[in-house]
Amino acid sequence: MASPAGCEHYVRSCLLKAPCCGKLYVCRLCHDAEENHQMDRFKVREVQCSECQTVQQAKQTCQQCHVQFGEYYCDICHLFDKDKKQYHCLPCGICRIGPRGNYFHCEKCNLCLAQDLRGNHKCVENVSRQNCPVCMEDIHTSRIGAHVLPCGHLLHKTCFDDMVRTGAYRCPLCMHSAWNMEDHWDQIDKDIAQSPMPTEYQGATVKIICNDCQAHCTVPFHVLGMKCSGCGSYNTAQDGGLIQQPEQQQPEPQQPEQDAENEAETDTEPEQQDPPQSPTPH
Repeated sequence: MASPAGCEHYVRSCLLKAPCCGKLYVCRLCHDAEENHQMDRFKVREVQCSECQTVQQAKQTCQQCHVQFGEYYCDICHLFDKDKKQYHCLPCGICRIGPRGNYFHCEKCNLCLAQDLRGNHKCVENVSRQNCPVCMEDIHTSRIGAHVLPCGHLLHKTCFDDMVRTGAYRCPLCMHSAWNMEDHWDQIDKDIAQSPMPTEYQGATVKIICNDCQAHCTVPFHVLGMKCSGCGSYNTAQDGGLIQQPEQQQPEPQQPEQDAENEAETDTEPEQQDPPQSPTPH
């Protein structure tokens, strides 16, 4: 509902006149929730003052009663709201919550990131233009913060928190570990040391592919996990079946000498006798 206080999304004292349908809504999100189409915020030209109901050109204060529509106003996004240290990022094309000095725009990722990620993140070109791989909703223009994974992919912060609560630790897109797992790998090392495999599986190996370093290697098989010999990660995938070590052949027992002699006699064929000569016919 429209009110001088704004809506659940923004604090403002005006309504936007939707350029698509001409209806009045507090914000584009309220419009999109009620209509079967979306409002283009950049095409908004008119607003209605919530105090005096004057319809007028979009700007920060009412031309009639001079009430301030919002502590912050962007004349590009036509965003009215209370002051949250917002700033408009030209490369992103939208307003973001600041302060501006706490963020920088990564040209390759095409996204504003926290300053502590400058030179300290893996770039993925236009990464925020992809939908969140968990909820499949937009990330770039979402009002929900984004979480940057070590692999460079993005999730909504809320989706990442839900993922952690369910015990998932891999990026849904590339399967890389979603955070530092060294302590967990150390625990698996201890568990494996205390849980030897049955005799028939001892010495068995398996080929694996590491999701963290992409190494291909052959390692000992264990039901609790197969450890990458390259980076030490247990975030691996089995590539093929078990490779069993060949069993060592046991030496044949020597037979007693007497048996050997008897066997030799048995194996010796009798000497062939010359056939009897028949008399030569006359």
